[in-house]
Amino acid sequence: MAEFTSDVTVEDIAVRDTNVSSAVDEPVRAMILDMLAEAELSVADIDAELAGRGYDRTRNTVRHHVNELRDAGLVEVARLEERNGGTTKYYRANTIVLSYALPAGSQEDLDAMAHEIAPEIADLVGSLESEYGETIDRIVGEMAPCEHCRNQKYRTYLLSTVLRRAFVEGVVRRDDGE
Repeated sequence: MAEFTSDVTVEDIAVRDTNVSSAVDEPVRAMILDMLAEAELSVADIDAELAGRGYDRTRNTVRHHVNELRDAGLVEVARLEERNGGTTKYYRANTIVLSYALPAGSQEDLDAMAHEIAPEIADLVGSLESEYGETIDRIVGEMAPCEHCRNQKYRTYLLSTVLRRAFVEGVVRRDDGE
C-alpha cells in the first residue's frame, strides 16, 4: 500500500469554546447576542425586536434564551430600572460572535496581509511568553483536558485568547478615539 504524504501547514485557528458554541447554536440566541451588542435591552425590548424580525416567541422563551446567554458569560445585566413597583433588567453583550463567510477570491489578499504582520505577531507572542510565561504555564496547567483530546494545544488556545481580547480592546480604543 502506498503511503500518502503531503506538506500540510497550519493556516488558521478556529476557536471553539464549548460554553459559547452551545449557547449560540440556537440561531435566535445568536440574533439576540447581536442585538445586545448594539444596545442595552430588556427582555420585553428583545421580544418586540424579535417579533419585528418575524420570530414569534413567548416572552418566557426569550427570557430563557437570554438566561442561557448570560449563563455562558456572553451577556450581562447592564442596569436595573425601577418602574411601577417592579424591576426591569437591561442586558448587554460583552462578547461578539463573528460568523461570516469570506468572499470568493479574498484568500490571496488575506494571506498577503497575514504574511505582512506575522513577524510582528511572532515578536508580540515572544514578549508575552517572556513577560508572562509563569502565568501562562499556571493557567495552562489548570486547564482540564477533554477525555477525548488529551493532546490539545492549550498554550496556543490561551495565547490566541489573549490576542483576541487585546484585538477587541484595541478596536474599541480606536473607535473611541483614544
